[in-house]
Amino acid sequence: MVNTESNGQVSDDILRRFEKVSLQSCTGGLGYITRQGAAGKNADTSSSWVNCYMKNIRPLTPGRKIAARARTLSFLPPRPDLAAELRRGENSPEFEAMETCGPGDILVVDVNRMSDIGILGNMKTRRLWARGATGLITDASVRDLDKIRDEYGLAVFGAGRSAITGLSGSPFHEVNVPISCDGVLVVPGDVMVADDDGVVVIPQQLAEQVIDWIEERDEVEDLIAQMVDEQDVSPGRFYPPSEELRQQVRDIRGKRAE
Repeated sequence: MVNTESNGQVSDDILRRFEKVSLQSCTGGLGYITRQGAAGKNADTSSSWVNCYMKNIRPLTPGRKIAARARTLSFLPPRPDLAAELRRGENSPEFEAMETCGPGDILVVDVNRMSDIGILGNMKTRRLWARGATGLITDASVRDLDKIRDEYGLAVFGAGRSAITGLSGSPFHEVNVPISCDGVLVVPGDVMVADDDGVVVIPQQLAEQVIDWIEERDEVEDLIAQMVDEQDVSPGRFYPPSEELRQQVRDIRGKRAE
């Protein structure tokens, strides 16, 4: 069974490290952990960590690269009884969710892939801005995007932009619970890494392991690029990277840390 319990909040230092790496590296790191787990004794091969990329979410504020902790908000299809129960003014779930966000956090909203509706706009996202949050990720569309981008400076990733104001009686449901956003599991506290290539979810309990693997792998690639140029040879000479080459990088990193 997948452990969805946080071992503590992911640190700002780890977030800053993720801001420097590509989404391709993030998916590669999760793939590596999946393969390592599958190779273990009595391994559970019924699931993996690689369902981490939101395929239909695109950058609505191009040029932004973010890494932030997920705060989540779930949504249910409209029905009068539930809508009446969940309309509680400032205590309604969507307003409660925004009050849980702060610096280093991003609100992730599951809207059941109802991509044609603009589920949040100027007034609601204004609270994210006031609390210093990073921005918004949703599998729906977003209203008032120009104001959100230009005046609030929030990073926004979603299905698109829209002038349609939600659906009548469609309620937000729960705050900071596991959700499915664009078919990807997001647990509160997971690391959301996003840029112009889309959005990747890093399970919080794997964050440090993934970023350590990425940073070592990137240094191996830098060393290979240097050797290819110096020796004027094909990169194929060095792929896949040998353990000797990896150890060389570890030794260089160790001396740097002394």
